[in-house]
Amino acid sequence: MSYQLKKRIAGGENQVLDFKFEISDSRKIARSLVAFSNTDGGSLLLGVKDNGAIAGVRSAEEYYMVEAAAQMYCRPEIRYRLKEYVLEGKNILEVIVPRGDDIPYYALSKEDQWMVYIRVGDRNMLANNILLRVWQRIKTNKGVLIRYTDKEKVLLEFLEQNEKITFSRFRKMASISKHVAEIVLINFLLLEIIEIVFDENQTFYRLKPENRKGTGKYYTGVTGNMAC
Repeated sequence: MSYQLKKRIAGGENQVLDFKFEISDSRKIARSLVAFSNTDGGSLLLGVKDNGAIAGVRSAEEYYMVEAAAQMYCRPEIRYRLKEYVLEGKNILEVIVPRGDDIPYYALSKEDQWMVYIRVGDRNMLANNILLRVWQRIKTNKGVLIRYTDKEKVLLEFLEQNEKITFSRFRKMASISKHVAEIVLINFLLLEIIEIVFDENQTFYRLKPENRKGTGKYYTGVTGNMAC
């Protein structure tokens, strides 16, 4: 077990692993819990520095601070499991967070605002408005009906020839308002024609691999409505 833990730590922080030297603020821990719950799940290793050095959990109080983070500073409450290890003679606490069943999850900020975080690589990032609205629409369980007009055609034809597009570029190409551009992207995301991709520098949209030209799921010469 110690060998496996050392190997994980040596690999560094990533999409499903975060290190915390200590807990000085339950709200910061809440961000990680929420980000994991909203993305792929993951583990928080307490008592490990950012560079992978083993510091150990210093106080039993940190157990209670994790509980406070999950119950008081996350909405809905985050469910998690704990594992304890002894590594290099020091106690390490692993907080295991599964992907949530009630996405989106919110963390309370220092300004007393409820914010939605996602995990991108080794960082916790705020979810954008389009992703939030997609999650809200999924919860309503309503169908999607799209009128295939020039703005939809512009997007799909561009993505047939190019790997990705940003929101601002799509809006400029289609000469449409921010509100209309968001609706188009949200509908195509709900229909699973495109997908949203986050990296540390930007957010972009691309065709899902199974929907690229020649796969037959849709084609850009279609007219009328597309629905699900």
